[in-house]
Formats: sequence, structure tokens, C-alpha cells
Amino acid sequence: MNNNKIIADDNAIELIKELQEENGNIIFHISCGCCDGTMLLCAEEKDFQIGENDVFLGVIENAKIYTHKNNYSNFENSEIFIKALNGNGSEFSLEYGSVKKFVLESTLKCSNNI
Repeated sequence: MNNNKIIADDNAIELIKELQEENGNIIFHISCGCCDGTMLLCAEEKDFQIGENDVFLGVIENAKIYTHKNNYSNFENSEIFIKALNGNGSEFSLEYGSVKKFVLESTLKCSNNI
């Protein structure tokens, strides 16, 4: 069970809706790759194959969010914040070329018993 909370700012919600209107169903995958580090990649759901090593984190605006199982421990007890800022993101992500980019931030949720 995931103990995380996913929050998107108004700009991210607007960009998600624009991309859904243009592309249909979209998903997000939090990469843990060598090139971009930990990036939030947006893709058309039909074009991105979720594998057995991907873990479902949650949904924002009907867009599912996944990460690789090796990256899951970084997010399993965190609040995930998705923002949209001016600039170009990864050229592998759907928003590339829109002069907007998704930015991922997270904070660890701690219990009061610590």
C-alpha cells in the first residue's frame, strides 16, 4: 500500500488537461535514469509500456503515476508535488516544446513518534 499523497499546482493541472486534450490518456513515470536523474516523464498511455518492475504511486487528474521498484523507496512515504514551470523539460516528455516543463518535488512524511 502506498502511503504517499500527490499534489499538483494549478499550472500543472492546466498543462495536464492540455496534454490530455491533445493526446488522450497520459501517464507519468518518475525515471531514475543516468541522463536526467530523477525526472517526471509524461507519455501517452498507449505508447508507454508499464513493466513488472514499475510501481503504481497514484493518480493526478486521471493520469496515473509510476516509478521503477528500485526508486520506490524514495517515494513510498512521501508527499509528491508536481509543478509546471516555464522552460523546456526533457525532450522525451510530452510537454517538450510547449515552453513549459513538469517539475517534481517530494518531502518525506514523518510520524510524530520519531
